[in-house]
Amino acid sequence: MTSAQPGRRTSAAEVTNVSRQGFWLLVAERELFVSFDLFPWFREAAIGRLVDVTMPHPGHLYWPQLDVDLDVDSIEHPERYPLVSKPAPRVAESTPKRSQRAPASPRPRRPAKP
Repeated sequence: MTSAQPGRRTSAAEVTNVSRQGFWLLVAERELFVSFDLFPWFREAAIGRLVDVTMPHPGHLYWPQLDVDLDVDSIEHPERYPLVSKPAPRVAESTPKRSQRAPASPRPRRPAKP
């Protein structure tokens, strides 16, 4: 008994594995490693958002839920792209904690009623 030939791939880009250091991306029959150190905006992404990747044009990857665009060449040759973007701070992280806020000024006391 022989198995049928596998069908055609439905996606040009696919996340195949995720680790603490990064994730593997299958692009045009090549598997590429995307390091969280080099591409930090993926580090805190939920798996569901990370695996939602499209290839709108050859060599161009897009994560719509993360609003991240990458050229495949920047993954293959990160040394050609020395500037690493920083992830935007979360809204909750940008608000100072109560202990970090400036102390409130004391309220003026009302005079006691006679």
